[in-house]
Amino acid sequence: QVQLVESGGGLVQPGGSLRLSCAASGSIYNILTMGWYRQAPGKERELVATITSYRSTNYADSVKGRFAISRESAKNTVYLQMNSLKPEDTAVYYCNAAVRPSLVAPLLQYWGQGTQVTVSS
Repeated sequence: QVQLVESGGGLVQPGGSLRLSCAASGSIYNILTMGWYRQAPGKERELVATITSYRSTNYADSVKGRFAISRESAKNTVYLQMNSLKPEDTAVYYCNAAVRPSLVAPLLQYWGQGTQVTVSS
């Protein structure tokens, strides 16, 4: 089993910054992709950013130029630096990881419990 634990959410004013962290632990052989998704009230969960084990990144158009995803493979940790935050960034942010628990095991998807980000004056 794999656990993802997120931290760093909170309340911030428009134009402010926050940094989210997500640490994976448990039965991990390797992690192919880690990423962040978000879900606002009444809306579907959407991709924010992903990063592969080769450091290839992908961003939603709405966050390009404002958010930056990074990872520390040795710590099985992914970060999301969020700058120039807008009220429309308000959502619960979920960490996701595509994990291979062992050399011969299939790739499995895991989710964190979510962390609230609120952008408001």
